[in-house]
Amino acid sequence: MSESTDSNATIKLSPPEAFAAIALIAIAADGLVLPSESQILNSSLSRMQLFSDYSPTQKREMLDRLLTEIKTHGYNTLLKSAIAVLPKELRETVFAIATDITLADGEITKEEEDLLNDLYSYLDLSEEIATKIIDVMMIKNQG
Repeated sequence: MSESTDSNATIKLSPPEAFAAIALIAIAADGLVLPSESQILNSSLSRMQLFSDYSPTQKREMLDRLLTEIKTHGYNTLLKSAIAVLPKELRETVFAIATDITLADGEITKEEEDLLNDLYSYLDLSEEIATKIIDVMMIKNQG
């Protein structure tokens, strides 16, 4: 996540957009958005109460806007903006989704590993909780 950013910039996000932004950053961490990762993101968001009022078109438009924000302001600015408005009770959930997405292709790149390490710290999760979530998601994604 060494993307250059305007450190003073903030991006206005709703809590659902903040959640989706963090998950999207996890997908884009290695520079690729694989179909399997995109499918997991869409599936995860569709199952959540947080996104129950979003139509498929609204979700796609939201994700397109967030991708534009990444290109315009960088990963770090979007991540900081997202964490600032993400409800505390969703922090473990978004970390689990982000971990699931990064492990969807069956391997974890250095960039993805760095992202997860940064993310649990930024989300103010304990190392113990983060490790448990990663372990469970590794089991889930085996095979």
